[in-house]
Amino acid sequence: MPEEPCQCPDCQRFYREHDRLIRENPTLRQQQELNWAALQSFRTLAGRVLEELQKSQGDGEAEPATAPPAAASPASAAAPAEEDNLQQAIGDLENINAHLFSIEALMERIFDVRVPEDVEQKFREVAGELAPDPLNADRLRLNRLLHQTPDLPDHRP
Repeated sequence: MPEEPCQCPDCQRFYREHDRLIRENPTLRQQQELNWAALQSFRTLAGRVLEELQKSQGDGEAEPATAPPAAASPASAAAPAEEDNLQQAIGDLENINAHLFSIEALMERIFDVRVPEDVEQKFREVAGELAPDPLNADRLRLNRLLHQTPDLPDHRP
């Protein structure tokens, strides 16, 4: 017997998004384009944030050199911890960008694949089975029945 899907809010949000992406992009070509756009937007945003953090780190390094050494305060005691956190974040973002670049190289190979229209139609059929329209009358009726059944694990009295 398969394990029941997790019912926590994060997982439920993931399942809804997963199904929505299948419903709205039910062909191989649409999935390729969707994933390429998501990858590129992730790289663009992560790259820009990395640049901004590196700039602010460069600006932050010049400030302590001009500050008088006797200006030790509780705020300046927290500065090394903040600097360590910033360094860690920059290192993590550099790693993310390297991984995204590797994924992009793999995605280029996937993006080159083309399939005939009858195979795209099979994608549409399977998408309808995997992620049926949640507003479909039959689906709504089934959901209403399931939520009225007290012996289901996700039923909350």
